[in-house]
Amino acid sequence: MESSSSSESSLKQQLEELQKQLGKKQRFEEAVSTINSLLKLHYPSASPSLRKSFYSVVCRVATILKTRYTAPGFWLAGLRLFKVLESLAADPSEKVHLKNCISQAKEHLNEIENPPPLSESSQNRGYLFEGHLTVDPEPPQPQWLVQSNLMNAFASAATAESSEGSGLNVNTVENAANVLEQLINHLDTVIPEILENEGGVRRVPPASKEVVAKLPVITLTDEILAKLGSDAECAICKENLVVGDNMQELPCKHTFHPPCLKPWLDEHNSCPICRYELQTDDHDYESRKEREKEAEEERKGAANAVRGGEYMYV
Repeated sequence: MESSSSSESSLKQQLEELQKQLGKKQRFEEAVSTINSLLKLHYPSASPSLRKSFYSVVCRVATILKTRYTAPGFWLAGLRLFKVLESLAADPSEKVHLKNCISQAKEHLNEIENPPPLSESSQNRGYLFEGHLTVDPEPPQPQWLVQSNLMNAFASAATAESSEGSGLNVNTVENAANVLEQLINHLDTVIPEILENEGGVRRVPPASKEVVAKLPVITLTDEILAKLGSDAECAICKENLVVGDNMQELPCKHTFHPPCLKPWLDEHNSCPICRYELQTDDHDYESRKEREKEAEEERKGAANAVRGGEYMYV
C-alpha cells in the first residue's frame, strides 16, 4: 500500500514538472508526448486524486495552446492527448470539456490546412478613391455606416410607398423587396437601431478593433504572480494563472488571456470585473455617450450651485 502511495506521489511530482515544461516552447511537444505515454500507462489504475492531476495537466495543455501557440505541430500533439484522455475519463463533465478541446483543436488545424477561399469580389483588387485606382482592396464599411444606410433606405422605401399609394410601379416594388431582403440579412445589427428609435434599450456596440489591438500584453513572472496571489485566475475562462501566461491589460489595469478577452469585448465591451467600457467604432453611440456625460456634468454643476446658494443663506 505504501509502495503504491509512494508511486502515485512520484507520478504527481512528475506531472507538476511536465506542466512547468509546457510553458517552454522548445519543450512543449516533448512534454505532451510524455504526458500521453503516462496517461496510457497509469490512468486506468490510478486513484481519483491522481486522475484529477492528469486532468489538470491536460487542461493546462489546452489553455497554453489557446493563449500562446499556433503551430500545427503543437495543436496536433494536443489533439492526440485530448483524444486519449477523453477515451479514458469517466467523469461526464470532464468528458464534455475534453470533447470541446478536441473540437477546438480540429477547427484550428482545419483552418490552417484549408484557409477559406477568397470570394470573387475580394479577388478583384483595388477600388476607386478620389479618382485613382488603389492597390489594396476596398475596406469593409464600418457597422454603424451599414446600419445607417439600411435605415435610410428603409425610410425612403416607406415614404415612396405611402406617397404613391395604390399606384406603385414595378421599380418601387423591386426596390422595397431589395431593402427588405437587406434588413432580414442584417437583423442582428438593425433591430437594436430600431429599438433605440422606439425608446428601447440598445446593446453596447463591440469595442474598437484598433483599441483592442493596442492593449498591452504582459507575460506573468514569479514576481507578478506573487502579487496576484496563488489562487489568481482569468476572470473569463476561470483557468488558474501560472508563470509564463500572456495577459492583456485593460486601461483599468485588470488582465485577461488575449483569446478570452477579444470575444468578451465583442459581446459585452466592458471589463468583466469593474465594467470599464472601451471606445467603440460606432460614431452615433460615442456621440450620444459624450452628450450624456456633458449633461451629467452640467446637472452636477447645477446641483452644486444650488447647494452653494443654500449655504450662503444659512
